[in-house]
Amino acid sequence: MPAHNYIHPEKGNLLKQLHHNGKLLILPNIWDSLGAILLENLGYPAVATASASIAFSNGYPDGEKIPFNDLLFVLQKIAQSVKIPVTADIESGYAENNSILKENIRKLIDVGIAGINFEDSHHNDKTIIPVETQCEKIRLIRQTAIEMGMPLFINARTDIFLKANHLSDEEKLSEAIRRGKAYKDSGADGFYPIVLKKKEDIETVIKEVTLPVNILLLPEIPDFEVLKIIGVSRLSLGPGFLKIAVDAMKNLAGKLLLNEGMHEVTDNPVTSAYLNNLISKK
Repeated sequence: MPAHNYIHPEKGNLLKQLHHNGKLLILPNIWDSLGAILLENLGYPAVATASASIAFSNGYPDGEKIPFNDLLFVLQKIAQSVKIPVTADIESGYAENNSILKENIRKLIDVGIAGINFEDSHHNDKTIIPVETQCEKIRLIRQTAIEMGMPLFINARTDIFLKANHLSDEEKLSEAIRRGKAYKDSGADGFYPIVLKKKEDIETVIKEVTLPVNILLLPEIPDFEVLKIIGVSRLSLGPGFLKIAVDAMKNLAGKLLLNEGMHEVTDNPVTSAYLNNLISKK
């Protein structure tokens, strides 16, 4: 891959601004260029990928099962298909050690990625990475980005609420805050306490960590207006956007098996002309 041809520092800066403008940044996570182009055309100021969605749509389970070079190829196509910043979900870096992590970050920046989600759990045994180890990784990512002249937006995700089942709810909240502060000190730009739902807990994290906070759209989270009022900076769908698309396909496919659903196809307002025009505008 050609080095440094697609590094745009202004996209990293814009991504950071979008987390500090007092508005709720809603990102329906995509998995291909068409999804990115669609969102850009609709007026989204940035796009984000979902690791699960890219894995599933390419025939792999989630959890760093897709080869990194395959992921990189998809991310390159996405980043180069739109003018707006692209932030990529890279799980825990697809790296067995920090040397590989550094090289992977360089490759991601080279293909035009402006931000990353970076999580703190192992995929092989689902354990949480020690906070000191994770902070070292975040510092390495930040230093690598600085060396390349890219203000990469690092969205530090903690899996404490997802995987630390040995802790009580109070202990999870305390540990998440501890990690959020440590990640901030190590160079993170945002904090993603995935599957955190309760309004009071979200407010506490925002107040204590003092980083833009990313929440996942799940049942029982506060509604849009409340999220805005309490100061949530970013709302992600994770693989939710893909699930919506697959549900529509599944329902129609089921009808067609019964010789039903013909008009759903013929009356679809999304025409080939619309898609061709969408792509030609990029």
